Amino acid sequence: MNNTENNNFFFEIKKYSNLLRELVIRDVKKKYRRSVLGILWSMLNPIMIMLIMSFVFSHLFRFDIANYPMYLIVGQVFFNFYAEATNFSMGSIIENGALIKKTYVPKYLFTISRVMSSLVNLAFTMPAILFIAIVTGNPLSWHFLFSIVPIFLLFIFCMGVGLFLAAAAVYFRDMIHLYGVIIAALNYATPTFYPITIIPEKYRYVMYFNPLTHYLDAFRDCIYLDKLPSFMNISMCTLMAGIMLLIGAYVFKKCQDNFILYI
Repeated sequence: MNNTENNNFFFEIKKYSNLLRELVIRDVKKKYRRSVLGILWSMLNPIMIMLIMSFVFSHLFRFDIANYPMYLIVGQVFFNFYAEATNFSMGSIIENGALIKKTYVPKYLFTISRVMSSLVNLAFTMPAILFIAIVTGNPLSWHFLFSIVPIFLLFIFCMGVGLFLAAAAVYFRDMIHLYGVIIAALNYATPTFYPITIIPEKYRYVMYFNPLTHYLDAFRDCIYLDKLPSFMNISMCTLMAGIMLLIGAYVFKKCQDNFILYI
């Protein structure tokens, strides 16, 4: 994008900020509609899944990891944010087709709102991590606050992936089904519930071709290991986020004028 396009982008974000906020609120409310416990499920769900998986992998498969419940919930919450943000984004244009046909609204707002609503859901989930940290005696310090950096970088990365998927899904509806398989593969290719040390040394380098491994490592450093991520890792995450956002924005911009013909 050139400077004029960048200025137009930020001008439109400001101009439609109220609409963007309403879209985010709508998406958050939609997730918890007709739920008795509402947003409490954001905290209860990861805790309950963590308890089940902790029992399975601590007692049956015996992963030897210090404070495994904390290790697990950090990975689980982080990966769930990526999966939810990108899955929600993929259908953002298709599901708002009726509105897009009726009036002019910058189409990327629908995709951005989905990623932002997932970020809000992640914020609702963070107390669950704090709760497990306190219960298990995991050290907590100001490094916890630094976790906002890898979260923000993953948010930008998800924005790029979301824009790409939203455009692709309009033209290729099979992408919606295919991405479910990709998410399942990524779940096993990201060390969310197992230590990367169980991967044989000669194959371990393959794990680092997965961008989520780098983001998760930075997040775990802040919360689980109570230390700052390495400068190299943060730099890598920043670079990947920037590249993915540029790719997603470029593909979306090239395709958006023809969306109305396919939705």
